[in-house]
Amino acid sequence: MLNGLWAFMILAGVLWAAVHGNMAAVTQGALDAAAEAVALCVTMLGVMSLWTGILKIGERAGLIDHLAEKMSPVLRFLFPDLPPDHPANRSIAANMIANILGLGWAATPAGLKAMGELAELEEERRAEEMAGAGCAREPRRLEMNGKRSLVRRSDAEQGRRPQEEESAVSDAKGPAIGNAGRKRCLAAPPGTASREMCTFLIVNISSLQLIPINMIAYRSQYGSAAPAAIVGPAILATAVSTAAAVVFCRIMDRVTV
Repeated sequence: MLNGLWAFMILAGVLWAAVHGNMAAVTQGALDAAAEAVALCVTMLGVMSLWTGILKIGERAGLIDHLAEKMSPVLRFLFPDLPPDHPANRSIAANMIANILGLGWAATPAGLKAMGELAELEEERRAEEMAGAGCAREPRRLEMNGKRSLVRRSDAEQGRRPQEEESAVSDAKGPAIGNAGRKRCLAAPPGTASREMCTFLIVNISSLQLIPINMIAYRSQYGSAAPAAIVGPAILATAVSTAAAVVFCRIMDRVTV
């Protein structure tokens, strides 16, 4: 979709210039934009190298581990089903710290590592369920005409016959668990993102930023008289977006699917 849109815009611009005899201006503009893009990349490469290096120094000095430990209440609130000693906690903390400092590029490696570790956690959960650890999936609840109803999963997905399904769902008002003492299934179906993955992605996108380093660098590169003037509005905007993301994740976390 985006490739087609960009191709259309480029083609439309070239055709418009050809019709109006401005091909020389289009060619010169393309060359100037290419040179400006290289200059911008060099500037951002320096900024990224500086802050990525500082982040790496903090990691080797144990600062990231210390901050991750301090952030454990926040991580526990956002990811209640994530084991406290799982390595994904450290990667998620590093990603959130980098985002708070406005280091989007430095946050990417930690974010990819966290997603990989969360995927490994899902594989471990599926392996435990297949090994017969025993758990019960909760039915999906939908609001219809003011009444809460249950939508049963397919028998193939649940791995149970309809009679077993009906016996497992006994009360629509509370979490329906097949047998007393059986824990809720945490593993997502294959090919489906887990709750931790979805929460991490949403929080990462909302990205609370106290110091928007990249935006300051962009504004400085393009001659802004006050590059740091973006700090206040950025804090306000990202605080609102992060709060909305957290509220949404907590609401969805209470919805059984």
